[in-house]
Amino acid sequence: MLIFVKKIKRFFSLKRHLLLLALAAAVSSVAGYGVFSQLEKDVVINDDGSVITCKTMKNTFEQVLDQLGIEVGEHDFTSIPPDTALDTTKPNELYIKRAVPVYITADNKTTEVMTYKDTVEEMFRDSPVRPRSCDRVVGAAMTDSITSGMELSIVRVSERYVSETEEIPFEIQRRPNRRMDEGTERIFQPGQEGVLQKVYKVVTEDGAEVAKQLVRETILQNPVNMIVEYGTVLNHITSRGEVVRYTKVMDMRATAYTASLKDTGKAPGHPLFGITATGMKARKGVIAVDPKVIPLHTKMYVEILDGKTPDYGFCIAGDVGSAIKGDKIDLYYDSQEYVDRFGIKKVRVYILDEQ
Repeated sequence: MLIFVKKIKRFFSLKRHLLLLALAAAVSSVAGYGVFSQLEKDVVINDDGSVITCKTMKNTFEQVLDQLGIEVGEHDFTSIPPDTALDTTKPNELYIKRAVPVYITADNKTTEVMTYKDTVEEMFRDSPVRPRSCDRVVGAAMTDSITSGMELSIVRVSERYVSETEEIPFEIQRRPNRRMDEGTERIFQPGQEGVLQKVYKVVTEDGAEVAKQLVRETILQNPVNMIVEYGTVLNHITSRGEVVRYTKVMDMRATAYTASLKDTGKAPGHPLFGITATGMKARKGVIAVDPKVIPLHTKMYVEILDGKTPDYGFCIAGDVGSAIKGDKIDLYYDSQEYVDRFGIKKVRVYILDEQ
């Protein structure tokens, strides 16, 4: 009986120890779970629109990315540096924007640019190849969105101003000279070209000229006009090569006379013998005219037109005659014999220019 009682006591003592061990194990398990829960972090990764969520015991985004096998390229964008420590008190979010290739052709060379930017304009801000102020971009507008494999060309545009000069032609002014013979000219004032400066804006694209626009003109030197004088004095070249300047020419008929009694009705010894109507002495070079046609004292040159008789030459209207009317003149000669066979001849009378 005593032995039975001892066995019963031993059984209950062992059961109590087992219960205590089970209770201790349960307490330890609950405590471990609590510690694990406190160290676990919530992570959200948005990889260019693909969202991944997870719980992790890792300490940084970089470790989580390695755990998930997600690689971030050199040119990719991350919203937070990958070595940033994870927070246990709130969700940890990381946004990755993947860079895409854009091909830019400029200066006869094509360059691949990896970019995560949204627009062409934003991409060019970080690009090693970019347009200058006047350049032109071909392939897209600056506000267009970036697409993978986009091809763009930069046309190098430059503007420069060039100056050119050209001659301004002078004008030729002609003016009469009443002291010069008709048909003659002389340069009174030489002409001189002027100088005109023209400034152009020249536009080139990739080194080739595409536009040239005149911006302004400036006269650096005014032209000097040439002045040419021309003669207005009528003239006649005689058979002896003399120049006869005249103001009027008339075709007339000519007769001849002497101072003889036969021609004038006055014999030698008469107080008016050999004296003309103007008081001049009758001599070669004094002719009779109709004063209504040729005023007395007018100086003339008489050309005889029959082709065989020498010109009468220079003379003066110094006499009149009853038979000398209209287009008729009477030429004085010393020889009665010459006068008698002179007859009537066609003549051309040049009224001399006496300036």
